[in-house]
Amino acid sequence: MCGIVGLFVGCSALAYCPRKALAPAGAAPAAGAAPVAGAEPVGGAGQLTGVGAGADGEQVDVSYSSPFGRWAERATVRRSPRRELSAPSSDASRYFSPELVPVARHPLIAELRPELFDTVLVQHLYRYLDFTAKLETLVVNRTALGIAQGSVGVGLPEEMRFDAYKIYCDEAYHALFSVDLMRQVRDTTGIVPVLPEQPYFLRRLEEIQQELPQHTRALAELLFVTVSETLISASLAELPVDSEIVPAVRETIRDHAADEGRHHVYFAAFLRYLWAALDPAARREAALLVPRLIAAFLQPDTDAVRAELLGYGLTRDDAEQVLAEVYDEKTVAAHTRATAKRTISYFVALDVLDDPMVEHEFRAHGLL
Repeated sequence: MCGIVGLFVGCSALAYCPRKALAPAGAAPAAGAAPVAGAEPVGGAGQLTGVGAGADGEQVDVSYSSPFGRWAERATVRRSPRRELSAPSSDASRYFSPELVPVARHPLIAELRPELFDTVLVQHLYRYLDFTAKLETLVVNRTALGIAQGSVGVGLPEEMRFDAYKIYCDEAYHALFSVDLMRQVRDTTGIVPVLPEQPYFLRRLEEIQQELPQHTRALAELLFVTVSETLISASLAELPVDSEIVPAVRETIRDHAADEGRHHVYFAAFLRYLWAALDPAARREAALLVPRLIAAFLQPDTDAVRAELLGYGLTRDDAEQVLAEVYDEKTVAAHTRATAKRTISYFVALDVLDDPMVEHEFRAHGLL
């Protein structure tokens, strides 16, 4: 395809052809390399272990045990039917659980007339579905494609690159079923989605990248995907089975969570290979970015919520009161810290907090 690249101007794959800026020339194993030096299959098919050389020559233990051994039988795209809305029954009439919609718990929102309160829940579902579709297609699959094609500047086992194609399929299907369900809900309820033109996580990622030297921007995106893929499974774990939620919504969320559990395991392993490819200076740059990337993913989009609240007829003062009381600094910090705990542990295992400057950055963002 690259030979006729002029026909594909704007194709997301072009951003990764190639990613030479990840590490200094010659630092990482060649893109598309075979398994890391010394890697040998152990413990059965799909398991590889070895010692990778960091960019400074340091030896870093890395291992990979594929979480996709039964992907063909277990992946949602392979086994699950299309989730279709049916007429809501008396015991399953909501499109999202009020307990999981922060503003819905505020008295000024809870006291809205019933049809407006239901709209609050539907709009939250739209935000979740839109977030999923755009995260998967605009960011995650760019990285998955780069990993699969060996153009991210990190030497990986062949099995790991092959698994990236499975992630690519999963994520594309997550986007498809999210948009499909959004269209079904819109047509069933008559409630039009009110969504920002650009998802807030993408805007924040771009803002972070614009502040970085050119050579660090590709690394920031790799880290963002690694962070988001290990955070999203924690976020999905918060969505319990609620008998009042229409089945199609419950099943869609369950499908998403099942796939993302495998992605979490994959990117936790990818982080170790990525770290092995960086020299000490790049590792410090990367570690200092992590708290900002976690915040970019987890911090609430208060601008969008404010606009939505004003659309329900709240005065500006009332809307600001809801935002201040629902998203107070202490609550947001506690939620961020709890949701990110597992992700942070992966970086702690890489000894990033041994650097006082990095530890200070994590503390400054309330993550420790």
